[in-house]
Amino acid sequence: MSAPTTATTRTDAHRRLGVFAVAFMIVAASAPLTVIAGGSTSAFSVTHVLGIPFGFILLAAVLAVFAIGYAAMSRFITNAGAFYSYVSQGIGRPVGVGASILALIAYNAMQIGIWGMFGFQVSSFIESKTGWASPWWVWVIVGIVVVGIMGVNRVDLSAKVLGVLVALEFLVVIVFDVVAFANPTEGFTAEPVSPSALFVPGVGAALAFGIAAFMGFESAAIYGEESKDPKRTIPRATFLAVAVIGVFYTISSWALSLAIGQQKILAPDGITPEEAGPPLFFNFVYAALGEIWVDIMSVLFITSVFAAVVSFHNAVSRYSFSLGREGVLPKALGTVRISSGAPWTGSLAQSVTALVVIVAFAIGELGWDPANGPFAVLTLFTWLTNLGAFGLVLLMTLVSLAVIGFFLKNPRDVGVGSRMVAPVVSFLALAIVWILILMNWDVLLGQAQSTPTTFILPAVILVPSIGAVFWALWLRKTKPDVYRQIGHGTDDDVAPHLGSEPVGV
Repeated sequence: MSAPTTATTRTDAHRRLGVFAVAFMIVAASAPLTVIAGGSTSAFSVTHVLGIPFGFILLAAVLAVFAIGYAAMSRFITNAGAFYSYVSQGIGRPVGVGASILALIAYNAMQIGIWGMFGFQVSSFIESKTGWASPWWVWVIVGIVVVGIMGVNRVDLSAKVLGVLVALEFLVVIVFDVVAFANPTEGFTAEPVSPSALFVPGVGAALAFGIAAFMGFESAAIYGEESKDPKRTIPRATFLAVAVIGVFYTISSWALSLAIGQQKILAPDGITPEEAGPPLFFNFVYAALGEIWVDIMSVLFITSVFAAVVSFHNAVSRYSFSLGREGVLPKALGTVRISSGAPWTGSLAQSVTALVVIVAFAIGELGWDPANGPFAVLTLFTWLTNLGAFGLVLLMTLVSLAVIGFFLKNPRDVGVGSRMVAPVVSFLALAIVWILILMNWDVLLGQAQSTPTTFILPAVILVPSIGAVFWALWLRKTKPDVYRQIGHGTDDDVAPHLGSEPVGV
C-alpha cells in the first residue's frame, strides 16, 4: 500500500520558518513597491489628501500598540486560524466563527484586488515593448495557476522566493526616494508628514489606503504551526515588520508626494484619469532617470505585486485549513500534503475563488468606457483592496477585545500593560479608524455622492460574517463535538483549552 499524501496535522518536520522568513512573508504581503507605485499613487489620486505619509506614521503607532497584546496572546495560541482562534478563545466561539468568515472574505478581497493591478501592469508593460495590447485578465489567469502551484508546495520555498523579490523592491524604492528628494517637482516641503495635512475631509479614505499597505503584518500568527519556535518567532517577526513597514512607507510616500507635486495632489482635477495610479510614479521615473530605470522598476513592480498575491494566497489557504480541520467548513479543506505541510485543498479553493471573480470583472469590462481610465486598476484594485482593509481593521478591533477577554480569564503572569492597557488603547484607535473608513466609503469609490454600491460593498463582508455567528450557534445545538473544537485546532489541541471557555459560550 502506498504512503498517504495528505494529513490533517503537521509535524515538527514542517516547522521550517525563522524570524526573518516570517518577517519577509509579512513585508511581502505589504509589497513595498506595490504600495508606493500602486497603493500610494492611487491614494493621492482618489483622496487628494496630501497627508498620506503622516497617515503611515499614525497607523504604524496604532498597529505597534495592537501588536503588544497580540504578541502576548500568540505565546499561548499557535493555530493556522490566527485571529479566528484568538477571537474564539477570547470572546467566544460564535463571534470567532464570524471573525473567521470576516477574515476569509477580507483576505480574498485583498488578494483578488491586487490581481487587478498585476494584470494591468503586465499588459501595459508588454504593450509598451511590443505594441500588443493584451487583455489584462489573461496574465491574471496565468498568475493564478503559478501561485496555485506554489501554494501546494513547501512554505519555505515561497519564503525564499519572496525574500529575493522583497530585497530587490527595497533597493529600487530607495533609488526612487533619493531621486525624488533630490529633485522635487515643486520644491522641498515637510507638509506631507504634518498632522494638518492628514486631518482634512477624506481622512477616512486616506487611512483606508494606508491600513491596506500594512495588511499582512498580522499574518505572522498564521505561520505559527510552521515556525521553528512560535512563541519567539511570531512576536519578533511582527514587531520587526511593523517597524520596517512604518518607517519605509512614511519616507517613500513622502518622496512620492514630492515627485507628484503638492498642487497637483490637492487640486480636484489635478490628476487626470490617464495618469492616476502607477503612471504618476513611472512618469516621474522616466523624466528623472530614463527609460531603462522605468523598465527595471516596471519588472520589479510586477514581481512585487506577485509577491503580495502569493502571501495573501497563503493566508487564505491557512484560514480555510484551520476551519476545515475543526469542521466549521467542509473537512476536505482541513488537509495538508505530508511532503510539504501545505494546505493544498485550501489553496485550490482560493485559486478557484480568484478565478471566478476575475472572470466576472473581465466580463464587466465589456461595458466600461475607456475614457474613465483602466478598469482593472480603478475598479478591481480600489474596490477590493479597500474592502479587504475595511474587514481586516474590524477583525483587528475584535482581536483587541479578545486579548482583554483571554487574559481576564487567566492573567498567565502577563503584565497589565500587555494584557489590558495596550489592547484597550488599540481597540479604541482601531474602532475610530474603522468608523472613519465607513463614513468615507463614497470617497474610496471616487463617488461624488452615495450610490447603491456604497452600501453593497460593506454588506458583502458584514452580512456573511454576521450570518456565520448564527451558523456557530446552530453548530452548538446540532454538532456539539464540532462546536467544542472551534478556535482550538485539532482534537489533541482542544483539551488543554476547554477550561478557559465553557462549551455553552
